[in-house]
Amino acid sequence: MGGTATPARVNFRSSFTIKNWRVGVVWLGMPRPCMNLETASKNIELCRGRMDALYQKSVFDEWAVVKFEQGSPSVLAYVGPRAERFSEQFHHDSGLLFAEMQGKQYDAGDFEFVAQARGSRFDACMCLGEATYLFCNNTFGTMGQLRADARWLEAQKPFVALTEKFRADPLV
Repeated sequence: MGGTATPARVNFRSSFTIKNWRVGVVWLGMPRPCMNLETASKNIELCRGRMDALYQKSVFDEWAVVKFEQGSPSVLAYVGPRAERFSEQFHHDSGLLFAEMQGKQYDAGDFEFVAQARGSRFDACMCLGEATYLFCNNTFGTMGQLRADARWLEAQKPFVALTEKFRADPLV
Protein backbone atom coordinates (compact mmCIF):
# COMPACT_ATOMS: atom_id res chain seq x y z
CA MET A 1 0.00 0.00 0.00
CA GLY A 2 2.34 2.69 -1.23
CA GLY A 3 1.76 6.23 -0.12
CA THR A 4 0.09 5.44 3.18
CA ALA A 5 -0.18 7.81 6.10
CA THR A 6 0.85 7.02 9.65
CA PRO A 7 -1.65 4.37 10.76
CA ALA A 8 -3.77 4.81 13.87
CA ARG A 9 -4.06 2.05 16.44
CA VAL A 10 -7.58 0.69 16.50
CA ASN A 11 -9.52 -2.40 17.44
CA PHE A 12 -12.04 -3.24 14.76
CA ARG A 13 -13.55 -6.09 12.85
CA SER A 14 -13.44 -6.16 9.08
CA SER A 15 -14.84 -8.68 6.64
CA PHE A 16 -14.62 -9.43 2.97
CA THR A 17 -16.02 -11.96 0.53
CA ILE A 18 -14.05 -14.53 -1.45
CA LYS A 19 -16.41 -16.07 -3.96
CA ASN A 20 -19.37 -17.07 -1.74
CA TRP A 21 -17.45 -17.26 1.54
CA ARG A 22 -17.55 -14.38 4.00
CA VAL A 23 -14.21 -14.03 5.79
CA GLY A 24 -13.82 -12.03 8.99
CA VAL A 25 -10.60 -10.40 10.08
CA VAL A 26 -10.03 -8.99 13.55
CA TRP A 27 -7.42 -6.29 14.05
CA LEU A 28 -6.46 -6.11 17.73
CA GLY A 29 -4.09 -3.33 18.64
CA MET A 30 -2.41 -3.59 15.24
CA PRO A 31 -2.07 -0.51 13.05
CA ARG A 32 -4.89 -0.29 10.52
CA PRO A 33 -3.71 0.77 7.05
CA CYS A 34 -4.59 4.36 6.17
CA MET A 35 -4.49 5.78 2.63
CA ASN A 36 -3.41 9.35 1.91
CA LEU A 37 -5.03 11.75 -0.60
CA GLU A 38 -2.34 11.29 -3.26
CA THR A 39 -2.76 7.51 -3.30
CA ALA A 40 -6.55 7.81 -3.14
CA SER A 41 -6.56 10.18 -6.14
CA LYS A 42 -4.37 7.80 -8.15
CA ASN A 43 -6.69 4.88 -7.34
CA ILE A 44 -9.73 6.95 -8.34
CA GLU A 45 -8.13 7.97 -11.66
CA LEU A 46 -7.20 4.34 -12.42
CA CYS A 47 -10.76 3.29 -11.67
CA ARG A 48 -12.15 6.07 -13.86
CA GLY A 49 -9.94 5.01 -16.76
CA ARG A 50 -10.89 1.34 -16.44
CA MET A 51 -14.59 2.13 -16.23
CA ASP A 52 -14.44 4.39 -19.30
CA ALA A 53 -12.49 1.76 -21.28
CA LEU A 54 -14.99 -0.98 -20.42
CA TYR A 55 -18.00 1.25 -21.10
CA GLN A 56 -16.33 2.58 -24.27
CA LYS A 57 -17.15 6.16 -23.28
CA SER A 58 -17.06 8.29 -20.17
CA VAL A 59 -19.09 6.91 -17.25
CA PHE A 60 -18.47 9.65 -14.70
CA ASP A 61 -16.96 12.78 -16.20
CA GLU A 62 -16.88 14.49 -12.81
CA TRP A 63 -15.25 13.14 -9.63
CA ALA A 64 -14.68 15.02 -6.37
CA VAL A 65 -13.22 14.03 -3.01
CA VAL A 66 -15.04 16.03 -0.32
CA LYS A 67 -14.42 16.10 3.43
CA PHE A 68 -17.12 17.26 5.83
CA GLU A 69 -15.82 19.13 8.87
CA GLN A 70 -18.37 20.56 11.28
CA GLY A 71 -21.05 20.07 8.61
CA SER A 72 -19.20 22.12 6.02
CA PRO A 73 -17.89 20.50 2.80
CA SER A 74 -14.28 21.02 1.79
CA VAL A 75 -13.20 19.91 -1.71
CA LEU A 76 -9.89 18.03 -1.44
CA ALA A 77 -9.64 16.96 -5.09
CA TYR A 78 -11.70 17.57 -8.23
CA VAL A 79 -11.66 16.33 -11.82
CA GLY A 80 -14.36 17.53 -14.18
CA PRO A 81 -15.79 20.15 -16.50
CA ARG A 82 -16.91 22.76 -13.95
CA ALA A 83 -14.08 23.35 -11.49
CA GLU A 84 -14.78 27.08 -11.23
CA ARG A 85 -18.36 26.65 -9.98
CA PHE A 86 -18.33 23.19 -8.38
CA SER A 87 -18.06 24.34 -4.75
CA GLU A 88 -20.75 27.00 -5.03
CA GLN A 89 -23.24 24.50 -6.52
CA PHE A 90 -22.34 21.59 -4.22
CA HIS A 91 -25.34 21.93 -1.90
CA HIS A 92 -27.83 22.06 -4.79
CA ASP A 93 -26.15 19.27 -6.77
CA SER A 94 -26.01 16.88 -3.81
CA GLY A 95 -29.69 17.21 -2.83
CA LEU A 96 -31.03 14.02 -4.47
CA LEU A 97 -28.09 11.94 -3.30
CA PHE A 98 -28.25 13.28 0.27
CA ALA A 99 -31.99 12.53 0.35
CA GLU A 100 -31.20 8.91 -0.56
CA MET A 101 -28.48 8.77 2.10
CA GLN A 102 -30.64 10.29 4.85
CA GLY A 103 -30.67 8.21 8.02
CA LYS A 104 -28.05 5.71 6.83
CA GLN A 105 -24.59 5.10 8.29
CA TYR A 106 -21.71 4.80 5.80
CA ASP A 107 -18.35 3.19 6.47
CA ALA A 108 -15.31 3.28 4.18
CA GLY A 109 -16.17 1.47 0.95
CA ASP A 110 -19.95 1.90 1.27
CA PHE A 111 -21.63 3.63 -1.67
CA GLU A 112 -24.94 4.97 -2.92
CA PHE A 113 -26.40 5.59 -6.38
CA VAL A 114 -29.31 7.79 -7.49
CA ALA A 115 -30.98 6.58 -10.69
CA GLN A 116 -32.50 9.83 -11.97
CA ALA A 117 -30.00 12.59 -11.13
CA ARG A 118 -29.51 14.74 -14.23
CA GLY A 119 -26.95 17.28 -15.35
CA SER A 120 -24.92 18.66 -12.46
CA ARG A 121 -26.73 16.53 -9.84
CA PHE A 122 -24.50 13.80 -8.41
CA ASP A 123 -25.19 10.22 -9.48
CA ALA A 124 -23.13 8.36 -6.89
CA CYS A 125 -20.97 8.68 -3.83
CA MET A 126 -18.61 6.41 -1.94
CA CYS A 127 -17.40 6.76 1.62
CA LEU A 128 -13.59 6.90 1.51
CA GLY A 129 -12.95 7.30 5.24
CA GLU A 130 -14.21 9.21 8.23
CA ALA A 131 -16.34 12.14 6.96
CA THR A 132 -14.72 11.92 3.49
CA TYR A 133 -16.62 10.97 0.34
CA LEU A 134 -16.06 10.56 -3.38
CA PHE A 135 -18.85 12.17 -5.43
CA CYS A 136 -19.30 10.91 -8.98
CA ASN A 137 -21.34 12.52 -11.71
CA ASN A 138 -22.31 11.82 -15.28
CA THR A 139 -23.11 15.40 -16.37
CA PHE A 140 -24.60 14.27 -19.69
CA GLY A 141 -27.03 11.55 -18.51
CA THR A 142 -28.43 9.57 -15.59
CA MET A 143 -27.49 6.35 -13.80
CA GLY A 144 -30.70 4.90 -15.21
CA GLN A 145 -29.41 5.57 -18.72
CA LEU A 146 -25.95 4.19 -17.89
CA ARG A 147 -27.43 1.01 -16.42
CA ALA A 148 -29.61 0.46 -19.49
CA ASP A 149 -26.49 -0.17 -21.57
CA ALA A 150 -25.26 -3.79 -21.34
CA ARG A 151 -21.67 -2.51 -21.01
CA TRP A 152 -22.55 -1.24 -17.50
CA LEU A 153 -22.25 -4.77 -16.10
CA GLU A 154 -18.53 -4.83 -16.86
CA ALA A 155 -17.91 -1.11 -16.29
CA GLN A 156 -19.13 -1.26 -12.69
CA LYS A 157 -16.55 -3.88 -11.69
CA PRO A 158 -13.67 -1.37 -11.28
CA PHE A 159 -15.98 0.78 -9.12
CA VAL A 160 -16.69 -2.20 -6.86
CA ALA A 161 -12.96 -2.97 -6.71
CA LEU A 162 -12.35 0.65 -5.66
CA THR A 163 -14.87 0.28 -2.83
CA GLU A 164 -12.90 -2.69 -1.54
CA LYS A 165 -9.63 -0.71 -1.65
CA PHE A 166 -11.13 1.97 0.59
CA ARG A 167 -12.79 -0.59 2.83
CA ALA A 168 -9.36 -2.17 3.48
CA ASP A 169 -7.35 1.07 3.45
CA PRO A 170 -9.52 4.15 4.27
CA LEU A 171 -8.50 7.68 3.43
CA VAL A 172 -7.25 9.71 6.41
